[in-house]
Amino acid sequence: MDWKSFMAETEANIATYSKEVPETVKGFGIMGKAAKTNGALSEKTKEFMALGIAIATRCDSCIGFHVRALIRLQATREELCEALAMATYMGGGPSYAYSAKALKAYDTFKEGAE
Repeated sequence: MDWKSFMAETEANIATYSKEVPETVKGFGIMGKAAKTNGALSEKTKEFMALGIAIATRCDSCIGFHVRALIRLQATREELCEALAMATYMGGGPSYAYSAKALKAYDTFKEGAE
C-alpha cells in the first residue's frame, strides 16, 4: 500500500463528504477535540488507544490518521511496536496483519517527517 497516496485520497473523499454534512462534521470535530484533550491520560496515550481500536476494526484510514498523530506526538518506533504487540495479542491473526500495516505506515510517515 502506498500510504501517502492512500491518505491523500482518503482526505479528498472526506473533504467532499464533509461539504454534504457540515453539521455532522462540526459535531464530530468537537467530540474529537474533547476526547483528545490531555487529562488523566495524555493525548499520546489516547492516540495509542485509538490505533489499537483502528487495528481491531481493520480500518486502514484510521490507522493512517492515528499513526500520523502519534508521529506528531513524537511516539518512538519502540513505543509503537509495544502497542502493536498488545493489539496483536488482543486481536489474534487479523490484528497481527493490521499491526504490520501500522508499522509500515509509521515507517513511511516518519521518513517524511524527519
